[in-house]
Amino acid sequence: MPRAQRASAPQSIGSTAAQLALELPVELPRLAIAPEWKDQQRLWGHSFHPMCSYLASFPAALVHAFIARWSRPGDVVLDPFSGRGTTPLQACAEGRIGVGNDLNPFAYLLTAAKLEPATPAEARTRLTALRLRWASEGPAWLALSLRLLAAPGPGGALVPAAGSLASPTAGVEPVPLEVALAFHPRTFAQLLFVRTVLRIDDRVDRFLAAGLTGILHGKSASYLSEVMPNTFSMARGYVRDYVARTDFHSPERDVFGCLDRKLTRLYRQPLPASTGIALLGDARDAGARARTALRARALPDRARLVVTSPPYLRVVKYGYYNWMRAWLLGEDPVAIDAALDDAHHRTAYLQFMREVLDGLRPVLADDAVVVLVVGDVERDRGRILMGGVGLAEQVWAEAALPTGYRLAGVALDDVAAGRKMTKLWGDEAGRATKLDRILVLGATEAGRRRALSGATLPVDWDWPPRRLRAL
Repeated sequence: MPRAQRASAPQSIGSTAAQLALELPVELPRLAIAPEWKDQQRLWGHSFHPMCSYLASFPAALVHAFIARWSRPGDVVLDPFSGRGTTPLQACAEGRIGVGNDLNPFAYLLTAAKLEPATPAEARTRLTALRLRWASEGPAWLALSLRLLAAPGPGGALVPAAGSLASPTAGVEPVPLEVALAFHPRTFAQLLFVRTVLRIDDRVDRFLAAGLTGILHGKSASYLSEVMPNTFSMARGYVRDYVARTDFHSPERDVFGCLDRKLTRLYRQPLPASTGIALLGDARDAGARARTALRARALPDRARLVVTSPPYLRVVKYGYYNWMRAWLLGEDPVAIDAALDDAHHRTAYLQFMREVLDGLRPVLADDAVVVLVVGDVERDRGRILMGGVGLAEQVWAEAALPTGYRLAGVALDDVAAGRKMTKLWGDEAGRATKLDRILVLGATEAGRRRALSGATLPVDWDWPPRRLRAL
């Protein structure tokens, strides 16, 4: 009997689990998928992808490699851990129906902004309205900004909460000291005004807010503050120490001008060919919620392709590393991290993944293909992490196999240290996630066969397609 069939036979479950418990490698059949996505330019794909940086996101070119092989225009493509929306956005850009789900409200914002975007006319009209309103109300906001800079923190002045001008019951709140230190007083005043006025539940305002998160901080003149890189928010203590040590004073940046230039970059290409669906919630019941949402829009209610990257084992705290963006959106980074499943040990992680895969069943077509990009985690902030290597094999044996999936194979994606988000840990760069294993499953035997038959199909890497190019 071939190795793949032995691995999926019920009688092999016990022996496989025993091997895993002993940390012995379990060899899975390889899929002959060349990692051509590595050969594409860094910003390959739709111009909405770099709306805002996001830790541990995979490139759009990787998603395209599977969309092109295992879906057709009009098919539903789902990502239950959508992050910044790479999978569903690229699916929509290629004429599929992209559905993205995430429990992180910041990730949901980015995904929703890309899948149901504002048109260029809508975005610029709203931005002009904000600029005109600022012209009349700006002096009061600037005075508030100066008071906050004079006495920031819990004991300082209070500001209207995010979105409170649209929802008067939202109240007031203190501003973290590190936020006040990061911006020029006028820039800070404009941010206080904009975050109070924008309504995140409004499609156009949400698009502007998502674009604003992408220019909040970074090391060039296109960002509103240069106190930290754009990839993630430095620790609040670091910001305080850096400002004191270097006598840092942020240059003045006009929020409206910077956001206008950001819109120009985002709209380099036409809007995606189709709109998608963004969901906020737990990945474990994403399947049922996705099907309900698809039916509500009279769309096909079964996904033929899932492309996702489950959270790395004990590596990323999305609230902590995005605390300043969370402040802008009126979200609590501590609450974000408390809600997310990002601190699992191996046993709990595998149980979580089993529940996720089982929960996807209601939305999967009989011949659906499921692609899981699972990163090995050798170290967690320099400490050796037990059970983090060979995680894809463990996900197969203890999560996918017991829930009835069929194994097509695994492809390896060796990741250079300098390209991984773990480079933020200096000398430990790349050690946390040296290798991504791409686990390819069929929802049924029909899905497994479709995965195998499409694995060697050639992929067109011409982007943007001719219909998306400016005439």
